[in-house]
Amino acid sequence: MDELIDTPGELVNPLVDDTIATTLNAQTIALSVLAILATLYALQVAAELVVPILLAMMLKLMLQPAMRFLCARMKLPMSAAALVLIVGLLGVIGAIGVAIAVPASGWIAKAPQGLQTLEDQLSRLRDPIEAAQQLLQRAEHLATPAGTPAAVAAAPTAPAIGLGKVSVSVLVLTQQFFGRFFVLAVTLFFLLAAGDSMLRKLVEATPRFEGKKHVVYIMIEIERNISRYLATITMINLGVGAVVGVVVYFCSIADPLLWGTIAFLLNYIPIVGPLIGIGIIFVVGLLTFGQAGSAMVPSLFYLVVHLVEGQIVTPLLLSRRFTLSPVIVVLSLFFWHWLWGIQGALLSVPLLATIKIICDRIPSLAPLGHMLGAPSQRSHSGQ
Repeated sequence: MDELIDTPGELVNPLVDDTIATTLNAQTIALSVLAILATLYALQVAAELVVPILLAMMLKLMLQPAMRFLCARMKLPMSAAALVLIVGLLGVIGAIGVAIAVPASGWIAKAPQGLQTLEDQLSRLRDPIEAAQQLLQRAEHLATPAGTPAAVAAAPTAPAIGLGKVSVSVLVLTQQFFGRFFVLAVTLFFLLAAGDSMLRKLVEATPRFEGKKHVVYIMIEIERNISRYLATITMINLGVGAVVGVVVYFCSIADPLLWGTIAFLLNYIPIVGPLIGIGIIFVVGLLTFGQAGSAMVPSLFYLVVHLVEGQIVTPLLLSRRFTLSPVIVVLSLFFWHWLWGIQGALLSVPLLATIKIICDRIPSLAPLGHMLGAPSQRSHSGQ
């Protein structure tokens, strides 16, 4: 009798265990999704604080070699060296602002005549666009039931945006910019002045000796690679800006310093930035020459410069230090731009490279690091 009584229990228990395991897995997945959504919302809400801090961390990594030079060779205290670098950085930003603001104001003043020129040049596209609109209206009319009253009533016109609203928007954007810049400057100063104290505290908090060595190795690897990456990219972008400025000058377009500076800044945004720059140069050429054929010349030169830089110069200088998957780079760019705008696009590649370095050094995350890397040459050659 005992065997007969125990047998049904043995048959039922696996089913109960499977049901419990399935329920726990579903709960774990649901909680993970909720945690990810909550994290994304928190990052978006806290952008005013998080973005400047991340930018300050990236700038700290880039300025760390100069910090060591000032402290070791020039014998400056940490706080004095940090102050010197902050003042130098402010000077560079101010020079870039002057280089852009003065000529850009002249182009903004020419905007009314430029809009008329653009309208004349783009008038050839008006007939195809009107034909497509008429086709869509006919399709919408055919799709409307016979007894349904026509819903073609004129849509309420949007109220005109007053000058006061524009002024308020400008003031809000200016306040946000200076607020973020203040947080960035203060955070960068204290990060530079702190030196390696935060790394020492992190090592002290790690319990085991092997873990301490691992933490030091990862942090040194991140600092070395990210600082070299940022310095190399900055030099490449300076070269791109100089070449674009020379091309614009020889194409007889006014203010080559402005367009070279814009090309330098846009080149920090991978893939999308140079494409935006090519479009800007095309519009500027169209406003200058008044003909689409002539406007294509500087844009084509800019495209050639971008292809040479992206396919030859950057891979040659960076070697295989940052072998990131192009697909992951594009997805990361779109994601961080959606989350934080232009600043997120600037941070996308450094953040992705930092994540890859950490994943490559932690065995449990090694598959993720391998997925973030670029395809190996062997897989392309079929060997």
